[in-house]
Amino acid sequence: MTTAFDTKIAVLLREDLEPWQRLNVTAFLVSGLGTQLPEVVGEPYEDADGTAYLPMFRQPVLVFEGGKDVLTAAHTRALSRVLPSAVFTADLFATGNDADNRAAVRAVPTAGLDLVGLAVYGPRNAVDKTLKGARMHP
Repeated sequence: MTTAFDTKIAVLLREDLEPWQRLNVTAFLVSGLGTQLPEVVGEPYEDADGTAYLPMFRQPVLVFEGGKDVLTAAHTRALSRVLPSAVFTADLFATGNDADNRAAVRAVPTAGLDLVGLAVYGPRNAVDKTLKGARMHP
């Protein structure tokens, strides 16, 4: 059964990331959405034996890629549309914990962030317009 959603969860990755970085950045970015937007998370799972599992997003996460310019433009559009978003900067590859991650982002003005990933959530059409110029991740 396919369900059409009026919202979209999307991740935009910079195209020059290594495969391990793409996976790591995607995982970090989407973790932020679930903590602040309870409506994106479904109900807990349970198998036939009654073993409980954590809930997951209630809808697919679409992953896109683009150059640095596409990522910068998408970030600007996400902010102007006030879409809930999470960022991952190149500086975070050199840190080892959450406090240092937050300090690394806090140390750079918005326009100077060296973005390698962006996650956004919102109405489908707003997210589509925000990601203009990006392509689906292969």
